[in-house]
Amino acid sequence: MKNLKLLISIIGIFISINAYSQTEVYDPSADAKAAIKEAVSLAKKSNKHVFVKVGGNWCGWCKLYAKFTHQDEEIMKVMNDNYVTVLVNWSKENKNEETMEYLGNPQRFGFPVFVILDSSGKVIHIQNSGNLESGKGYDKNKVMQFINGWTPTAVNPATYK
Repeated sequence: MKNLKLLISIIGIFISINAYSQTEVYDPSADAKAAIKEAVSLAKKSNKHVFVKVGGNWCGWCKLYAKFTHQDEEIMKVMNDNYVTVLVNWSKENKNEETMEYLGNPQRFGFPVFVILDSSGKVIHIQNSGNLESGKGYDKNKVMQFINGWTPTAVNPATYK
């Protein structure tokens, strides 16, 4: 009985840790083109850009980026104020080849990879997430510089007149 309680406790801890680390779930069966189209429509209505995260549930760096950003209020404020976010799966089950072509084949940089679309759906930037790393994790200053540098205000020429 004592061993059963210990086993149940260990399983509970494992489930809690796994659930906490899965702040985002990539769906191999999702229609990526439709999700991007919907995000572009919402971005147009709300004067935002679309932030496409390409990765998969198999990707440890994807999970690390999600956890890192979701735990940081300053990063999340910039994201919520300026971007409509879409997750696009890339895995053995579904490489979303047509969508990857539309996005400029960002998979060439590894995963996760981020693609910024303007509110008309045009690709304006592809970001290799490796350039946002420092040591064994992500660097907040690099992430902030990246996300602030591609907001609608930052890319609007009128901002600098």
